[in-house]
Amino acid sequence: MSADLLIILLGALLLILAFGHNIKIKDSSLGLENPKLRVTLGIIGVILIMYGGFSYGTVNLPGQLEQATLGNVREIEYPVKRVQVLSPIPGDSVNCRILTKGVYPDAHDKDIWVLLKPSDDKYYPQSDHTNTSYKRDGEWQVITRFGGDEGETFKIIVYETDAAASEFFSTTIANWKAANSYTGLETEELPDSAKVVDSMRVILNKNCRGAHDTPDIPDS
Repeated sequence: MSADLLIILLGALLLILAFGHNIKIKDSSLGLENPKLRVTLGIIGVILIMYGGFSYGTVNLPGQLEQATLGNVREIEYPVKRVQVLSPIPGDSVNCRILTKGVYPDAHDKDIWVLLKPSDDKYYPQSDHTNTSYKRDGEWQVITRFGGDEGETFKIIVYETDAAASEFFSTTIANWKAANSYTGLETEELPDSAKVVDSMRVILNKNCRGAHDTPDIPDS
């Protein structure tokens, strides 16, 4: 159990004592009839719960705190007939961490994955905490993290996948994180059921080496 949860539980116990001064253990009173003591316990309990709750949320919800910029947005012809990228656009100048987003047609039942291909010609699947790109109401998105030098060109490749290909990419990311080694995938390692649906080249507008504590790709 984490220290934050222990603080929250301690705060809750103090509140129980503050408002439950008539509680008896084996017919013996806890001796909390003094109003000033109960008020003090209550105040301390509330403070501990607020502090523990804030600390726990900050530490355990990194995905909500991660900030990503949005590049230029291109126009899409409607109705949407295929999976496409809305942002960034081909040739865009991008930051180290961006939001890659796009659209998909009605009744689309495949998973959508974004892979980066930097100058080492290997492939690096990108993910949030749900691995596959988030899909809702005809739009999809995923945080995309770059590691490299200013001016380096990256290829963004969008795939639609079946369950087997999604499982392969998810397992690959998990293994890289466990080993703390992001080695990239060779072309022949990509699953056959992963189909390219869109792609483009973008350029880093700053040095992104070491920009991410737990990147999905290594500095290249």
